[in-house]
Amino acid sequence: MAKIKAAILGFGTVGQGIYHIVNEKKEDLKKSLGLDIEISAILVNNLAKERIQTPGVLVTDDFEDIINIPGLQVVFEAIVNEEPAYGYLCKAIDKGCHVITANKVMFSKYSIPLHERAKSRGVFIGYEATTAGGVPVIKTLKNLLQVNSVKRIQGILNGTSNYILTQMRLNECQFNDALTEAQDLGYAEADPYNDISGQDAFRKLMILSALAFKKQPNWDDVRVVGIDGISLEDVKKAKQEGLRYRHVAEIEQDENGELFASVGPQLVGPDHPLYAIEAVNNAVALDTNYIGTLTLVGPGAGMYPTASVMVEDYAEIIGKRAGFMITI
Repeated sequence: MAKIKAAILGFGTVGQGIYHIVNEKKEDLKKSLGLDIEISAILVNNLAKERIQTPGVLVTDDFEDIINIPGLQVVFEAIVNEEPAYGYLCKAIDKGCHVITANKVMFSKYSIPLHERAKSRGVFIGYEATTAGGVPVIKTLKNLLQVNSVKRIQGILNGTSNYILTQMRLNECQFNDALTEAQDLGYAEADPYNDISGQDAFRKLMILSALAFKKQPNWDDVRVVGIDGISLEDVKKAKQEGLRYRHVAEIEQDENGELFASVGPQLVGPDHPLYAIEAVNNAVALDTNYIGTLTLVGPGAGMYPTASVMVEDYAEIIGKRAGFMITI
């Protein structure tokens, strides 16, 4: 049986999740794909840091050790910032490796050049994990776009913000109390800026824009507003009127092909597709020309939702590698 050598870049929550799932599902992947995947190496930032045991796996802080592994075919990337992640993926693609990323910060900016680079090298990119975690919006959009065109996308793309707004309404608590609870539960980082400011949702929206419309709006033209300006009094008043605050990222293309995007709080009623989305769930509503509005709902973050869709990307890429066409 053929063996696929893979490497993991970054070994935080998501990287560890990939390692666990690949090993737990090794036999199932062998049966379904006829291939044996082996995690050959893991790139870490600090070799001295204590971490789970990974017997037989090279653990290194030098990317050159990774890229020089003979026969390396797949790279799972779970680093946080634009660099060095973008540089690493460029080198991996140039070597002929398929790449699978969860890095929304990097991919929102470089998705189009990375796809062009991958297409020229005959390799593939998986990026389901960059947007809405365990919600299969990327795969669904790719399938829809074979026949349908998308007119508008609306989404709750950040589970932390949605959790805070839900708790403020259900428990009638102040914003800071709901944020602290989210941090205690591991839904929010110690520095929650990207979540509560709307920057996280904005990056994900730009990834969806590149896929659905083959382009992005000028980033400076997109109004991005967070949820930290919503008070308990605002939430109570909305509740009395039968409305709910949702932090909505949306983008629409007009008849002339121009894109209009925004990210910010909206008041929605029971007839809105995002009204019933609670707690840390994400949701994406896709308005299409033939099937109407399709809404996808699921967990937006966490070790296993994110890592599992990365392994699913691997299975799709390897299973369809012959004659598979890259699309963005």
